[in-house]
Amino acid sequence: MNFDKKLRGNIPKKEILKMKKQKNKKQEDIPRIQKNVSKMQKKKFKKQYQKEKIKTDDRISEISRRKRMLFWILGTAIVFGAFIIRIGWIQFVMGNELQSMAYAQQTMDRNINPKRGTIYDATGKIALAVSSTVNTITVNPVNIAKQDKEKVAEALSNIFELDYEKTLKKVKKRSSIEIIAKKVDKKKADELRVWMNGNNIVSGINIDEDTKRYYPYNNLASQIIGFCGYDNQGLDGIEAVYEKELKGEQGKIVKVTDAKRW
Repeated sequence: MNFDKKLRGNIPKKEILKMKKQKNKKQEDIPRIQKNVSKMQKKKFKKQYQKEKIKTDDRISEISRRKRMLFWILGTAIVFGAFIIRIGWIQFVMGNELQSMAYAQQTMDRNINPKRGTIYDATGKIALAVSSTVNTITVNPVNIAKQDKEKVAEALSNIFELDYEKTLKKVKKRSSIEIIAKKVDKKKADELRVWMNGNNIVSGINIDEDTKRYYPYNNLASQIIGFCGYDNQGLDGIEAVYEKELKGEQGKIVKVTDAKRW
């Protein structure tokens, strides 16, 4: 203490005041410095936190990306697996059924009655029951143009002496085939052909060959020979007993069509 006092006595008063000011200034600067240091530490911590957060976000994003990729791979595999199973089901399980449906859709069949066999007497020279050729008239309503339906119905009803309203109803149906008349003789069939040519009707009306049973000697031995029904099926006598041998095999006309049955 004595030394400080002696030392102060040797220092000018101005210097002492200056030193006190500097000391006070330093003491005032301490909080500011501490504040600055605190700010710098906060900034450093914030930068470090942001870097760590970015790294964490990147890791999370990478995991999410891998999960999405795995999800899409699994989804694609499931979809392709389902397609393969479906194709296998259609090909091997439903193949025959679908083939039959396709055939039915792409073709149109018209049955043709076979010509029934002739029955002869014991000598084999005299025919007792024979079949003559006639025609069956059918229409494909979907193949007849809308503006021609009434004209076609009128012509069919006039040529074959049918009821116009019933004929028109058949012509306007949404079916593939309708029977108009059976057992039509050649003269009537030729008359229809002439009308079709004159009115430019090239599709929708069918003239198919059929047979009609008749007996040259009328009622001679009719109880033994028997007779046939409207569809040429033996109903009595030899006609019925030998039905299998006489009836023949039914034929058909197969026509390839499109979805509209043209």
